[in-house]
Amino acid sequence: MYLASDVFGLPIVNQHQHHATYSFSNQLYGLALPIPQPNAVIDSQFLLNSSNTSAMLRPTHLRPVLRSSPRCQQCLRRSLFSGKGTSRVSQDLDLNKLNSQRRDYERHRTIFLAAGATAGIISFIYTAWKLKKALAQQAEKQKEKAAVKCDAPPIPKETFKTEAGEKRKIVVHDEEGRVIVPTGNSVVPAFPRNIEVKLSSAEGDDSIAATISDKQGNEYTLVGLGVRTVTFIGIQVYMVGFYVATQDIAKLQQYLVKKINPTATTLIPSEKDALRKALRDATEGEETWDALLRDSDCRSVLRIVPVRDTDFHHLRDGFVRSIAARSQRNQAYNDESFGAAMKEFKALFNRGSVPKKQELLLCRDGKGALTVMFNSSRGKESKMELLGKVEDERLSRLLWLNYLAGSKVASEPARESIIEGVMEFVERPVGTVASQVV
Repeated sequence: MYLASDVFGLPIVNQHQHHATYSFSNQLYGLALPIPQPNAVIDSQFLLNSSNTSAMLRPTHLRPVLRSSPRCQQCLRRSLFSGKGTSRVSQDLDLNKLNSQRRDYERHRTIFLAAGATAGIISFIYTAWKLKKALAQQAEKQKEKAAVKCDAPPIPKETFKTEAGEKRKIVVHDEEGRVIVPTGNSVVPAFPRNIEVKLSSAEGDDSIAATISDKQGNEYTLVGLGVRTVTFIGIQVYMVGFYVATQDIAKLQQYLVKKINPTATTLIPSEKDALRKALRDATEGEETWDALLRDSDCRSVLRIVPVRDTDFHHLRDGFVRSIAARSQRNQAYNDESFGAAMKEFKALFNRGSVPKKQELLLCRDGKGALTVMFNSSRGKESKMELLGKVEDERLSRLLWLNYLAGSKVASEPARESIIEGVMEFVERPVGTVASQVV
């Protein structure tokens, strides 16, 4: 028989036998004890309504029995701490909080992506607008430039044309009305037919004006031009043009005509062929030009314009090698004065870079003195800077022969062009070329 103690887990006391029997609900502690004597049962109503229930249920002499039970301690411990652990886990696994954080992350991510896409679209539109504006401005400039050049013919790629079996230099006018000669090079498309060079006679003058429009200088006329190439693959370095003072063309005519026919003032086609053959020959051509430069007092200029960025040291090394190679064949150049002239010449080129399209002038006066000038300005107005001067005429003569004659020249196209230019001079009466040029 089980009483109310089965439900509430209350102790049942047997007063007659002076000992107590405990019965706990199997639902709470998993433990039930039977009642040994019926007459020792206490009324449940009395137990529930009694104000001294705790004292009756937990006698002092039975408390150690309850505390010493391991199963009771385990059950009590489980009941006391189970609520706290459940609260902590539920706090860590708060789904609402996690969902809220996820929504915030997605919202912020969407905002940043939208801002980046908007900025990209705006930058693309702005760049396209600026590009369109730049292209429109460039088109307007080209239209204005084309309107100015409408009467100027395009620069041809050929340097010579053939008329009546003879080669003639092609001469055209640029947009400024100047007479130019095409070079066939894309970087330096043309050379001026005439240049004005003013050489200062004062010692220590650091600047020399040498411009196309300077009427105070001496006018020089283009004889021939060509490109200088290096290595076996033919890398182009610079364009070179050979100019002769317009007033000295008659000296050049007279010397070359008298070489073929001492009594003539002009050469017929057969005599021109003989002169052409003599100038193309390595030995005879070098002897002819060497005597002409030494005895005729003819003023001339080598105009050099790089087609790629280079430097003064590179140009100097090429000049020095050619001069040294020719001077070694003649013992007359082994004196101290020529060695000093070589040192002076090398010192002129102790400078930095030479940008492409910049003009370098090597000027040889009537006495053979060499003057070197360089155009360092980039604008339309040309201002030449004097680099220095070498008085020994032998040095300039050997440098000129490197382009005019010999078995190996610096530029074979330049030598061939110079020979054809000379043929145009000797077919006319002596003294008439200068008047036609002017």
